[in-house]
Amino acid sequence: MNKPFLKWAGGKSKLAARISAVLPKAKCLVEPFVGAGSIFLNTDYEAYVLCDINPDLINTFTQLKRHPTLFIADARELFVSANNTDAMFRQLKARFNSTADQYEKALLFVYLNRFCFNGLCRYNKSGQFNVAFGKYKEPYFPCEEMIAFASRLDRAELHCRSFEETFKHLPADSVVYCDPPYVPLSGTANFTAYSAGGFGTVEQRYLAYLAKSCQVPVVISNHDTAESRAMYSGADLQCFEVQRSISTDIENRGKAQELIALFMPQEKAA
Repeated sequence: MNKPFLKWAGGKSKLAARISAVLPKAKCLVEPFVGAGSIFLNTDYEAYVLCDINPDLINTFTQLKRHPTLFIADARELFVSANNTDAMFRQLKARFNSTADQYEKALLFVYLNRFCFNGLCRYNKSGQFNVAFGKYKEPYFPCEEMIAFASRLDRAELHCRSFEETFKHLPADSVVYCDPPYVPLSGTANFTAYSAGGFGTVEQRYLAYLAKSCQVPVVISNHDTAESRAMYSGADLQCFEVQRSISTDIENRGKAQELIALFMPQEKAA
């Protein structure tokens, strides 16, 4: 199993094989919520359209695609003990939030991802990255993972765009895999701040609407709740148990029910 070079809340590394088995065959895989790219890394489509509303994420992938060898070498220089302190983390985070240099911003995004608490990607209302220092003994530099990711990017188009916009530009022979921020399991589990805009009930329902009306197959992952089952009515549903991994309370991370919904175009489903 190929692992992404970024940590990502809700990443699909452990579920990639199960999700890949559900995805229909097509020439192109489109991901409106690419995240760290676990499904991209563990499928074999001829082409990919990788999209996300998070500009820092797409910029990082773009810089890696343009300058793979140099980018990896420059990123490695940030992974030194002198930068593994709260003071330096704050300084580099401030630099990330202020710089207009997109190459530098991408390097710092990799640093922040590996040195911040729990590998979270969270922004305040002003759009600034605001995750605290992770206090790891020696953050791992994902050199091999970056090389593997870069080696596949020649097949991929990269776009910073909303899921709504992504659905407007689907290739004819494609399949869509959606891994949106999940519906909350409780009032205290509603973490959707992967981008400055957030992702709430309105967005969840509109994504389901787009999937139902789409002219190509669409697969969506989410928590298995009464709300998600209602939204995905008419789809082929698969449910299974997974281990939660993003709670800040490590001892209370437990099992959750995962749902995969497959929507087929009406003429193909008949």
